[in-house]
Amino acid sequence: MPFVQFYFELEVYKLSRELAKEVYIVSMKFPIEERFSLTDQIRRASRSIGGQIAEAWGKRRYINHFISKLTDGDAEQYETRHWIELAHACELVSSEELQSIVMKCDQINNKLNAMMSKADKFSFKP
Repeated sequence: MPFVQFYFELEVYKLSRELAKEVYIVSMKFPIEERFSLTDQIRRASRSIGGQIAEAWGKRRYINHFISKLTDGDAEQYETRHWIELAHACELVSSEELQSIVMKCDQINNKLNAMMSKADKFSFKP
């Protein structure tokens, strides 16, 4: 029996939504010439984390599929981190904004790894 009934009850999912919102707010001040490159990349990566978690939840009947989708979510977390670090290096985000986003990425990474290590506890058996 899973600890929660729906993916949106998972703490890691809630945190992924917070991260996506924070990235959106921070990226709103990026220059217009970055709209279709850096802005688009970081927003898509950050939004995809929650999507991958939701998709993993739907595949929890098959542990390997569940872990695979959680791994995809973790990869998106790393991509988000890459883009925010690049934005900081280009002086588009402050050190405080960088630290806040990286901290959320670290928390998501830790929670996803914990879920993967206990994938059998989330498995859905009909």
